[in-house]
Amino acid sequence: MSPDPRTVTAAEFPDWIRAVGTGFLRASDVPGEEEVAVRLAHMDLARVQGVFDAGRCVATFRSFAQELTVVGGAKVPADAITAVTVTPTHRRRGLLSRMMARDLAAAKERGDVVASLIAAEYPIYGRYGFGPAAWAAEWEIDVPRAGLDPRTPVPLEKDGGRIELVEGADVRKLGPELHDRLAARQHGVVSRDERWWQRGTGVDVPAFETWTEPFHAVYRSPDGEADGLITYRADDHWGDGKQPLNKATVAGMIAVTPAAERALWRFVCSIDWITTVRTGYRAPDDLLPLLLPDPRAARVVTQSDWLWLRVLDVPRALEARTYAGEGALVLDVRDATGLAGGRFRLEAAPSGVSCVPTTRDADLTLDVAELGTLYLGDESAVRLAALGRLDEGRAGAAASADALFRTSRRAWCPDVF
Repeated sequence: MSPDPRTVTAAEFPDWIRAVGTGFLRASDVPGEEEVAVRLAHMDLARVQGVFDAGRCVATFRSFAQELTVVGGAKVPADAITAVTVTPTHRRRGLLSRMMARDLAAAKERGDVVASLIAAEYPIYGRYGFGPAAWAAEWEIDVPRAGLDPRTPVPLEKDGGRIELVEGADVRKLGPELHDRLAARQHGVVSRDERWWQRGTGVDVPAFETWTEPFHAVYRSPDGEADGLITYRADDHWGDGKQPLNKATVAGMIAVTPAAERALWRFVCSIDWITTVRTGYRAPDDLLPLLLPDPRAARVVTQSDWLWLRVLDVPRALEARTYAGEGALVLDVRDATGLAGGRFRLEAAPSGVSCVPTTRDADLTLDVAELGTLYLGDESAVRLAALGRLDEGRAGAAASADALFRTSRRAWCPDVF
């Protein structure tokens, strides 16, 4: 019988970090005192789990508080899950299942509406009630093929927008406000704390981490307001005959207006010596390819599920978001754990949204994982029905669900955690 998971103590934390490294195929040595101190300073040990066998940590799990923007701009409390590993010597013993059960029960008791994670592997988390709710895409742009004229200045908006290079201190000042503005309009965005902005701009980088200073550029609208921010790094690669073949890799971009988005992409594609741009993870319906005179110059290199959600409170989750139209649906949500199952009547009307328990016949019967997949409007209930992943109790109910749940732009989570 394998030992049970438990909360990790400060004395056990170095071995926990080592086990995380082992699980992710990184360094398997016990970390030094500086790394332990830095990580402990930003860690809530009450939410760090481990499994110990013969004095060695063999499984890890951590969660932290997060806010998720849902359709319509409201934010719900989320239980963000990360650092999930099981050492190869202890696989298939139910360790992850037990750690997950402990964490989700605690999240439910705290009042979190959903749990969230970025799945390293697709098959793992569906059995715990998670469903892929937002996808991500990454492009690599062949700049010479894109059709942008290098002799022409970056075509900013005709009304006088401009781009300026800034320093990390400016990013720490401007970034949080820009991110809040993005979260108000983009469902799928998750919260960032002050530490996130410090790490992204090289503040107090410990000796055990490698830091390369990036470039930052801000787009300002004609009235001077910062409406966009892009961070990128560039390599130094030259071909035969001293031909520059440098690549710019975008570490992150926030654009809260279409004008800012257009201007920032055109800017990074116009930098001298840059022949390739790697975009980083973007929304799958990003404007980027169609901004180029030749959209085929942007080659998709990643298209994958990204943010996974596990609904913990069906009424609060469904009442928090807005809907595309009016209507009512009875959802029979199946949840083997008992955390969030039940039959609920969702009604969207001009006066507001309600979701309450009901005994009426179900229009749709679905697992809680499929509800997570539908929640941010990125997937089609009609498609899930065709896959056999939900059942219609009323003909046309899946199409009715799509009329309510689907969104004009796709969900997007800019962060990995």
